[in-house]
Amino acid sequence: MKSIVIRQPNELVIEEREIPAPGTGEVRVRITLAGICGSDSHIYRGHNPFAKYPRVIGHEFFGVIDAVGDGVTDKSPGQRVCVDPVISCGHCYPCSVGKPNVCTSLEVLGVHRDGGFSEYAVVPAGNAWVVPASIADEHAVMVEPFTIAANVTGQVNPREDDIALIYGAGPMGLTTLQALKGVYRVKQVIVVDRIDERLALAERNGADWVINNSEQSLAGQLEAKGIKPTLIVDAACHPTILAEAIAIASPAGRIVLMGFSTEPSQVVQQAITGKELSLYSSRLNARKFPVVIDWMEKKLINPDMLITHHFEYQQVKEAIEVFEKDQKRCCKVLLTFTE
Repeated sequence: MKSIVIRQPNELVIEEREIPAPGTGEVRVRITLAGICGSDSHIYRGHNPFAKYPRVIGHEFFGVIDAVGDGVTDKSPGQRVCVDPVISCGHCYPCSVGKPNVCTSLEVLGVHRDGGFSEYAVVPAGNAWVVPASIADEHAVMVEPFTIAANVTGQVNPREDDIALIYGAGPMGLTTLQALKGVYRVKQVIVVDRIDERLALAERNGADWVINNSEQSLAGQLEAKGIKPTLIVDAACHPTILAEAIAIASPAGRIVLMGFSTEPSQVVQQAITGKELSLYSSRLNARKFPVVIDWMEKKLINPDMLITHHFEYQQVKEAIEVFEKDQKRCCKVLLTFTE
């Protein structure tokens, strides 16, 4: 089989490897489609501190089971599945309180273990979620990105009367936007970015108001309209954002961080306690695959709005270049492995 391997930072090759056999409790998936995420780029460029090389990257992938290992009774060859990349122990403190995404022995496919940028992948049977026939292949491969939004929104419990503000109109900001509008029916969602083309995409995905904060003061724009956001989602993660979010948030508001910067953020504690703000963080997903599959079955979200580019897997270098450099036109890039 062919596998996309990062041998070391900035060295990507397509290797011929043996087709793996599933072990006890595992299934083998013949990959159909995979999506490129920022973390794949970070591993390629040597910016992910958790990655070990060589590594088959890819944690957004979908395919068809073609073999099952011993002890697997609930999965069978021929089933279409999307794969949860989060592998947890099931018995540590985080796992016991419903947060396997921060398991003390967490492993992520495509980061700590070989992932889905390959013609075949072996994964734990419990991580392979059967996709209903009503969900198209291109939507199935988008389940994982939407689980990030499901994890965020599941923590902060959005209300219809929230005034929500999202920093960042990239893939994660837009999946969260779709969840807020389509699932939770939030009446006002504001999206902030520095690229007009991304803001236009946010409008097409349901944003009620978009602001380019490279051209105008966000705080000034909100103040002019008397708006104090009750729910703020940071999907851009610049170190200056947290302090601004605290300043513009409504009293009793919620702020959730979807990612991180390696640079420190400076905040004043009094600004948090004076409004009794709630700060949340979100990493990966905590068993949110069935949640997103349900959203898709009910057509509450529309993955087609986010898919902008398709490449054959042999063109992976070109695909990553587009993902990294064409921020005006590119949102979600898919790689095709089999028809």
